[in-house]
Amino acid sequence: MKRNLVLLLTCLFGLSAFAQEDPVLMRINGKDITRSEFEYIYNKNNSLNELEAKSLNEYVDLFINFKLKVAAAEAAGIDTTRAFREELNGYRRQLAKSYLTDEEADEAYARQFYDKMKADSRAGHVQVMHIFKYLPQTSPKSLVSETEARMDSLYQVLSANPDADFASYVSQFSDDKNPFWVGFLQTPEEFEDVVFSMKSGEISKPFFTPQGMHIVKVLDRKELAPFAEIKEEISRRLARKFGIDKGTEALVEKLKGEYNYQPNNEALQELQAKGETEKPLFTLDNHTYTGADFKRFAASYPRSLKMQLEAFTVKSVLDYENSRLEEKYPAFRLLMQEYKEGMLLFEISNREVWERAVADEAGQAAYFTSHKSDYNYKEPRYKGVVVHCADKKMAKEIKKLIKKLPEKVWADTIAKTYNDSVAEIVKVEEGLFAKGDNKYVDKLVFKTGSFEPLESYPFTTVFGEKRKGPDSYTEVRGPLAADYQNFLESLWVKRLRDESKVEINQEVLKTVNNH
Repeated sequence: MKRNLVLLLTCLFGLSAFAQEDPVLMRINGKDITRSEFEYIYNKNNSLNELEAKSLNEYVDLFINFKLKVAAAEAAGIDTTRAFREELNGYRRQLAKSYLTDEEADEAYARQFYDKMKADSRAGHVQVMHIFKYLPQTSPKSLVSETEARMDSLYQVLSANPDADFASYVSQFSDDKNPFWVGFLQTPEEFEDVVFSMKSGEISKPFFTPQGMHIVKVLDRKELAPFAEIKEEISRRLARKFGIDKGTEALVEKLKGEYNYQPNNEALQELQAKGETEKPLFTLDNHTYTGADFKRFAASYPRSLKMQLEAFTVKSVLDYENSRLEEKYPAFRLLMQEYKEGMLLFEISNREVWERAVADEAGQAAYFTSHKSDYNYKEPRYKGVVVHCADKKMAKEIKKLIKKLPEKVWADTIAKTYNDSVAEIVKVEEGLFAKGDNKYVDKLVFKTGSFEPLESYPFTTVFGEKRKGPDSYTEVRGPLAADYQNFLESLWVKRLRDESKVEINQEVLKTVNNH
């Protein structure tokens, strides 16, 4: 194995490092670590754990151990598994969303729409029920006229009987019988124009929408929520209605300029005239997008040619921007690296330490034997049983009964000997008692406090002995498990260090957070 070398040699990196904006701070097994990468993790961890903030030199050591563990995970192929790749890609998709829209433009447009809703009648939500007759777009004129005449008749009856039960008419005559809430951009514009202009309890005249004819009654209204609570919902609904949100639209236009978008007007005209073309449609940052590329996209996006071309252009621009996020935005790259390395650290630590520590009973027992004094109690405890019985004579019988038996069977033996399903002659409490845990042990063993005998069990005694510490590792599983994990981790880190070569540029280290 290689010897662990932490070389404090500025010359290996060269004074030219300082000519760089982001010099190499250290090299671990030949892999360069820049100052900015170290600063990002160092500052983030210290800000999150202010009470345990590490000095620079302390953190360098932790950072090296972290990077060696990540490298071990990569060497084990953890980052090549399907599950790992899917989780990492899922995180990237979520993280990329905020980079693939102009959030300021999107919010400004949502605010403009919100203010418009407040200014006109489309504010809040309206609960309605309606007498609705469905009319397909291909309905013959005779069916439309017949439906219109029927709805007019129903309206005349309702107008003549203001106290009529509207719900019963809905039940008898409507194709949609349930009340529902209407919010902005949820129903056709013709429907919203009517219902938002009505008061609670009011019934509308018959009217048409693309779905058919309606007579609506408003049941209830809710005020418009504050903008901060519904701005994201406004953006989503605007995007559904118009095909693209304003934030994305603004970003695409900005990126077209940044990447020198050049349309081929001749090819675009041919595409619009014939529905296809073999010519290049446009270039973006010197990358060509062809008619064949569009054809493949259009096959999975059945819309009008105009909508297909608009969507293809938007997708092409955003896909290209998405492919460059790590290169273009250092913060994005560092977040992705942090998440990936965190996943790797978790998986390799689970393999090398946590799972092994839990499964290795023999190792835990051996560790406990070697460190038994570490688990001694701060104050002696009493291990044994508390017995409540009839009298001193019975207590002596019990003492004789368990005298030659192992301690772990005392309670069970006493209970089986003296008790049955009919009568409980003896009560037994078994445990490891610290002072204050049990009033009977406190009085009889630790000579403190007092107690009153139990009813029907006038005599109480104890059998066992004081202990300075646990007899078995099973009595201290919690703290022992944590200590054994730390022990296994220390062995693992030592092995990694012994097999690795670490070089630190001390001159660059002096400039961390000071440049």
